[in-house]
Amino acid sequence: MTETLIDRRRLLAGAGAAALAGCGEGERVRTGSASRQGLKPIDLSLDSLMRITVCVRPFRPVGPRLDVEALGAKTLVHSYGHGGSGWSLAWGSAEAAAALVLETSPASVAVVGAGAIGLTLATLIQRTGVPTTIYANEFPAETRSARATGVWSPDSRIALAPRAAPGFPERWEALARRSYARHLQYVGLAGAPVEFTPQFYVPAEEGWSRPEPEREDDFLHMRRRLAGLAPPWSDIAPEDHPFTTTETPRGGLGMVFNVAEYAHRLMTDFLLMGGAMVRRSFQEPADLAALAQPVVANCTGYGARLLFGDESLVPVRGQIGWLAPQTDRLYGVFHKQTSILSRRDGVVVQYVGPNDYFGYGIEDETPDREETVRAIKRVAPLFAPAA
Repeated sequence: MTETLIDRRRLLAGAGAAALAGCGEGERVRTGSASRQGLKPIDLSLDSLMRITVCVRPFRPVGPRLDVEALGAKTLVHSYGHGGSGWSLAWGSAEAAAALVLETSPASVAVVGAGAIGLTLATLIQRTGVPTTIYANEFPAETRSARATGVWSPDSRIALAPRAAPGFPERWEALARRSYARHLQYVGLAGAPVEFTPQFYVPAEEGWSRPEPEREDDFLHMRRRLAGLAPPWSDIAPEDHPFTTTETPRGGLGMVFNVAEYAHRLMTDFLLMGGAMVRRSFQEPADLAALAQPVVANCTGYGARLLFGDESLVPVRGQIGWLAPQTDRLYGVFHKQTSILSRRDGVVVQYVGPNDYFGYGIEDETPDREETVRAIKRVAPLFAPAA
């Protein structure tokens, strides 16, 4: 039971690939994987702390909403509530939502919301040649999606096991596989919007407190359905990692989203294809009905709780400390319930808690500096010189 929970938490460091690949115990990491002799230790000095951000993940216990309803004479398509999997599932969700949006062959489409889900959907629709306008109070760099951890985590807080509808795991798997394939199209592009970097899970030393027992209403974890999709993980030999530890890390390559560059790339593509963006806020569904487009896609994330009175949306607070970029050491580590991810736009430090209920039901987005300081102190000894 304990090991299962640890596996779930290390997903935030990209370690979900370990479960996906099913590689044998004791197998050495091959050249070109996470075996990188000479990896530099990540500098966790508080002097390089740039900022602290907090976002509320839009979680629905039954899973993301994807359906159609009438809004006066308009067609309204809902696509929101992806929890901590917004970027990871963005393309698969966009394909599913676009099929509903384009069902009536609309002359034009409005997408409300410019986060990961809305921006990706708008880009996909515009590619079909249908004129699309994004309406949003916050543009991509200002959204909650801009404050995401940035790892491939397609089942992060996606639904509660006892609440998900029959057939949801199969639908989720299709979304995840389609998303993964689309993300791969951005690997190798200028600015590295998507790339693979080494990721490590370093077990805590004996005596460290273990995760809490699972609750009866546990989150739905399905990444084993994607076995073989991502590069494999294996044990890392002492000479192949930079950590001060007597434990044996596991590691492999993990997909990373450089969120600032990825969002900028999508927005640029969307605008170059003729899409339009309008800054506008909406107070009630009637405001959407007043838009000129005959089909409206609601991709407002947690904002749908207020805009549409969706009480099924549950806030899940997540805080990130951003250290200055260290582009000569791009890799991630999960240790003592803390995720460290060195991305091109900064080193992301996040305490993820003992289980997925950490931050559950908390709407407050006020930064807590002490939370970040404690997170850094938990992991800093891994990068200290050996005694």
